[in-house]
Amino acid sequence: MSDTPFGFGLPPEEPEDGDEGKKKDQQSGGGQGPANPFGFGGLPGAGGFDGPGADNPLAAMFGSLNPTDLGAAFQQLGQMLSYEGGPVNWDMAKQIARQTVAQGTPDGTKDASVGPAERKAVEEAVRLADLWLDDVTSLPSGSASAVAWSRAEWVEATLPAWQELVDPVAERVGAAMGDVLPEEMQAMAGPLIGMMRSMGGAMFGTQIGQAVGVLAGEVVGSTDIGLPLGPAGKAALLPANVEAFGKDLGVSQEEVRLYLALREAAHQRLFAHVPWLRSHLFGAVDGYARGIKVDTAKLEDVVGQFDPQNPEQLQDALQQGMFQPEDTPEQKAALARLETALALVEGWVDAVVHAAAKPRLASADALRETLRRRRATGGPAEQTFATLIGLELRPRRLRDASRLWASLTDARGVDGRDGLWAHPDMLPTATDLDDPDGFVHREQLDFSELDKMLGEAAHGGSQGKPDLHKKGDDTEGDDTE
Repeated sequence: MSDTPFGFGLPPEEPEDGDEGKKKDQQSGGGQGPANPFGFGGLPGAGGFDGPGADNPLAAMFGSLNPTDLGAAFQQLGQMLSYEGGPVNWDMAKQIARQTVAQGTPDGTKDASVGPAERKAVEEAVRLADLWLDDVTSLPSGSASAVAWSRAEWVEATLPAWQELVDPVAERVGAAMGDVLPEEMQAMAGPLIGMMRSMGGAMFGTQIGQAVGVLAGEVVGSTDIGLPLGPAGKAALLPANVEAFGKDLGVSQEEVRLYLALREAAHQRLFAHVPWLRSHLFGAVDGYARGIKVDTAKLEDVVGQFDPQNPEQLQDALQQGMFQPEDTPEQKAALARLETALALVEGWVDAVVHAAAKPRLASADALRETLRRRRATGGPAEQTFATLIGLELRPRRLRDASRLWASLTDARGVDGRDGLWAHPDMLPTATDLDDPDGFVHREQLDFSELDKMLGEAAHGGSQGKPDLHKKGDDTEGDDTE
């Protein structure tokens, strides 16, 4: 992240007497212009009245600022201080994300509009991927359309999902900013608290915007982190990032695109035809986030030294991380629930895509391992989100979950495997990932009698009670969870 907020650096200042002033300034060894370019008296800046930064009380806010951009800078400052929305300034987040995307990736790749040929290639890849997936899963296609996005389009399409993920934690920070002050001071410090919350929302927006912008340079679709970030029913690929992903793999771009289309289309099937899954995942994230506690000692230190002219103090605090998981059974359960859910989603996609690709793509094994390692390690942007919201959106047990789903396919067939998505209580648990064979061969409830009864009831038939029993076993109870 940038050391200076909003991407501004220190302003070049012109002496008031033009070229003569420049000569005097060079002769005196200076270079910072007049001591008080804006006509303010001694204001306590970054270094107090007489310390570094006192000569330019706005330098800490604006950094290096071209004079022609001064109006825009003051406009942005006004937006910061006047913001009265939620815990994150999402308008600023989008603006920063778009600016980050426009700067390009570290390898020098710039964002560009997607051309007709790239759009057609993505549409054809998704169409073929869906045909292949029909052979390996009972879930029908979930892709109503296939789209090719630029990085900027990915930012626009996914920001609503990021808002849903980040706001719960940001709300805790906003509340904590007021709580750290003694009660008798809160009434007097009302305007200051309001300013801090506005700036806190702006700083969160800046950090999230930068992270989303960086992530836009890394992702290849709308489901890379295992969550449905884009609009429902839209299978999306980013051609520029797909090309960058396959650049050094020694695999043709067509195979890379098709393999990634398989993954995107598989995710879309799962989220489209398991109606409770999205809310289950986002609810798990929210449940974990609400159990996060703010490091009030660090926040008190920031509040005690807060200088409105030095807002990067708040930014630095956010970068260093102020969030710690509550060491409670509820918080541990929430984390386990989230990690297991992410692993099950990614493990199912991994197993299904491998079954579809292995007989058809020579590079299937290599691409599978590359994607597994990519998900296991995460990139710089994912690490930023871990700092900001105290959570790594990574399937730690991807390989275990993938093996379990593959074993379920062998033991119960495609229908038996996919049927477990009918209800969250039927899915494997974290304990089951430790003992996949035990779960695979555990007897399942036979709901055929219940289905028969419901069918008869619908036609005015028998009112008898169903005989729920395990297949091949008359003992009671079930431990599928």
